[in-house]
Amino acid sequence: MGAEIAAIFGGAFVIALSGALMPGPLLTLTVAHAARRGFISGPLLMLGHAALELALIAALIYGLGPIIQKDAAKGAISLLGGVALLWMGGGMARSAGGMSLNIGGGEEKPAGAAANPVMAGALASVSNPYWIFWWATIGLGYLISSMKLGVAGVAAFFLGHISADFLWYSAISLGVSGGRKMLTDKVYRAIVSVCGAALIGFGGWFLFAAVGYLLK
Repeated sequence: MGAEIAAIFGGAFVIALSGALMPGPLLTLTVAHAARRGFISGPLLMLGHAALELALIAALIYGLGPIIQKDAAKGAISLLGGVALLWMGGGMARSAGGMSLNIGGGEEKPAGAAANPVMAGALASVSNPYWIFWWATIGLGYLISSMKLGVAGVAAFFLGHISADFLWYSAISLGVSGGRKMLTDKVYRAIVSVCGAALIGFGGWFLFAAVGYLLK
């Protein structure tokens, strides 16, 4: 069981890192806050992000538990998740060569709710259509797989997922607060390429699982 838990943690980490690498609202907020508050901004933003996702996981398990335990539902969710992973992985692999990690332009002061980094982390997540799409397909599919091992499996999924977010955005926050880029574009593109290939592999695994559920 220990190996399975480790596999769930590692898979959740890689999939979450792949999503975190793509520029979006959280990256913009991390740059803006880190330029003013320093390194702690990244972890604080992720604290709000993590609280939101923990609440979402609890809602999915307790609200949709009876539904997502059915083989037909598992198959449909795994199928959607697999297609989404293949689409995301292919897109990352194709665009990696021209991507640039631009962490400049953080001089603007966050205003309103965005001024509180914990709240801003949660708001930026829930207002992002990509985040909603991710959880409705990939996140839910991986959550179903982790539920096979009970509480330990779900905990491994969540910890692996959120660890990737904390690691990446803390690195961005550190780079901005230090006044220099700690990741070159070349390294960034290599990471994106590897993660894109990994997503394609996970997509195939999700589709294989979907066939198993739907043929029962």
